[in-house]
Amino acid sequence: MPDTLAERTARSRRRAPMTPRRLRRRRLARTVLVVVLVGLAVAGWSLASALRAPGDDVPTKTAEWARDHGLGAVVTLAENIQYSLSPPQTGGAPDTSVLAAGAHQAPLPRTAAAKDAVALQPRVVGPVTPALPGEGVFVPAVGTKAGALVQVTYVRPDRVHTSYLAGVAWLSRRLRFTLHPGYQDPGTAGMSQPATIPSSQFPGLAASFNGGFKLKDAAGGYYDHGTTASPLVPGAASLVIYRDGHATVGVWGADVTMSPSVAFVRQNLKPLITGGVVASNLDSNVEASWGTTVGGSLAVWRSGLGVTSSGDLVYVGGDALSVSALADLLHRAGAVTAMQLDINKAWVSFMWYRHAGTAVTPHKLGDFQRPADRYLGPVSRDFVTAYLP
Repeated sequence: MPDTLAERTARSRRRAPMTPRRLRRRRLARTVLVVVLVGLAVAGWSLASALRAPGDDVPTKTAEWARDHGLGAVVTLAENIQYSLSPPQTGGAPDTSVLAAGAHQAPLPRTAAAKDAVALQPRVVGPVTPALPGEGVFVPAVGTKAGALVQVTYVRPDRVHTSYLAGVAWLSRRLRFTLHPGYQDPGTAGMSQPATIPSSQFPGLAASFNGGFKLKDAAGGYYDHGTTASPLVPGAASLVIYRDGHATVGVWGADVTMSPSVAFVRQNLKPLITGGVVASNLDSNVEASWGTTVGGSLAVWRSGLGVTSSGDLVYVGGDALSVSALADLLHRAGAVTAMQLDINKAWVSFMWYRHAGTAVTPHKLGDFQRPADRYLGPVSRDFVTAYLP
């Protein structure tokens, strides 16, 4: 049977010599394919390495890897979709089980008989009235014979998000503080501490809490015993820890400056409170000034740290907190100078520790995402520890 026209045409194409133009196109296609395959292999190896790193959970590692490799818009889109499906609840009542201890706390004298003894701190008057039973009432978390050196309570964040409770921790100025680096940010090279709490430091361990933003986003620096991981910025809100272990929060270059007695400095953004006055611009240009949030919401997981007029520290952390609500709670807890720390649910955490022999048992301040033993293993971001005197 004679060949059909289609068969003859196909055979002619197979036999026809490849033109220089077609040859160049084929070579270009092969080159592009090789580049794409190599890129995918490198990306896969990089992501696999990130997922094998200790500390953070898989979703957090994946999101952080994507942001560090130019895929921040994709992560933000996914977070926005997730946030739109479950935005912060408005109205309603919180789970009051964590307030039970405060509701039944036997009152202690505000001035103890023993010299320099530590009494329970005055109740934090929250923004929502009337107060729930136990709301704002400090209870002992960690103490010595001299009294409770870590005290905790819970208050509703504002008049809108009334089904949430923000955790408030008071930390005595007698405690000794240490700043630990994250193994990724700022890294452990040249640092005096490891990216975890080693078991050798368990004796006397009282509390731990999250640090600030990644240094590239913090608009401030990081200093550890002569090693500057990122330059210190004048005017930045700063946690300063001295060589004797005591700590304060101040404005760099005004309240606090470098001296031989300074051991650690961790800066993060501008101050929320200075001179006992809450900043007036907290609701302006929020994401640019106070950090990009999941869903672009104002009310998300946030944390902050302040110092009282007596030199004690207060920490506030919780969900459905706007910047202004965070500052307001710090102010209500007695802070005269305060700073925002890290934000979003993957990074906020505060634990206090109970001891049984050489072992420690961590307890969470609030229902944040991370496990209570987060800092007992290597972590990627910096954090702060507090020890009994």
